[in-house]
Amino acid sequence: MNTNSIEVKNFTKCFGDFTAVNDISFNVEQGSIFAFLGPNGAGKSTTINTLCTIQEKTHGELRINGNDVTHQKEKVREVCL
Repeated sequence: MNTNSIEVKNFTKCFGDFTAVNDISFNVEQGSIFAFLGPNGAGKSTTINTLCTIQEKTHGELRINGNDVTHQKEKVREVCL
């Protein structure tokens, strides 16, 4: 049984030649409190926007409650938006 609400594996997001997020991975366990911190320009908003299906990923696996953000957008949006 999966106990992660958020799963990010090897996520990369590029805008043309610019890599905004480069190969990050993390999990957020169900029921936990999670802070996503970093300096300006670190890719926090890009990561959250991709998790919420606002932007498309370049590479990697991103899941919300087991739902793939690329192939199960409607199920992800029920949770995020």
